[in-house]
Amino acid sequence: MRLFAVVVALVLAAVGLSTFIGFAGAANTQGAGFFGIDETSGSFEMQEASSNATMAVASESSPEVIVRDMSAGYEEIAQEEEAARIAAEEAAAAAEAEAIQRANDARSKYLNQFGSLPAGDVDFSIGRDAFIEEWGSRIDDYLSGTTLAGYGETFAAAAWEYGVDPRWSPAISNTESGNGKVCFLPHNAWGWGSSSWGNWTDAIYSHVRGLANGYGFTISYSFAGKYCPPFTDHWYNNTLSQMKLI
Repeated sequence: MRLFAVVVALVLAAVGLSTFIGFAGAANTQGAGFFGIDETSGSFEMQEASSNATMAVASESSPEVIVRDMSAGYEEIAQEEEAARIAAEEAAAAAEAEAIQRANDARSKYLNQFGSLPAGDVDFSIGRDAFIEEWGSRIDDYLSGTTLAGYGETFAAAAWEYGVDPRWSPAISNTESGNGKVCFLPHNAWGWGSSSWGNWTDAIYSHVRGLANGYGFTISYSFAGKYCPPFTDHWYNNTLSQMKLI
């Protein structure tokens, strides 16, 4: 009996050892899956954690990148605006220099032809803004209470643009129409051919341009004879006296 019991014990021990070895092998082979844990699930969780970490780093660095890019954009815009400002100033300065030269050339041509300026000189070298401010105010005073009241700046700006004495056109308007009171054609205050205009601004610019192109810098007796042949003396004397009032 004792021998039989020993044999049975040895058999049971052998079976238990075999079962344990099989269990261990399965555990080694199947890994975490043997315990109901999916290896791919663990891998996904690790990847997700890594991705989250990357996103966190990106989130922390992104504001710096955006700020840097926006700063560069602002700087570029500021540089473009500054370049545009400088270009505009240079263009204005060039246009002003051209206008001054145009007036100087017209004055020189007149002096070479007639020797002196009957109504006195006009200084264009003070620059456009100062010129228009000074002569616009003086012409407004002269035209106060007339049909052309308030157009002093327009007369001055046109004279600057075309390089002629700013007093000439408003004085002619007095001789020809009482400063626009009696016009034989719409907005034609100068007895200027058969011309008419829809407004005073266009009319003033057109007349001043005509004086610059067809006559010269300022009034002269020969220009009076060309402008109003039948009444040269009266036209010249009246227009010149009006110019001296401005």
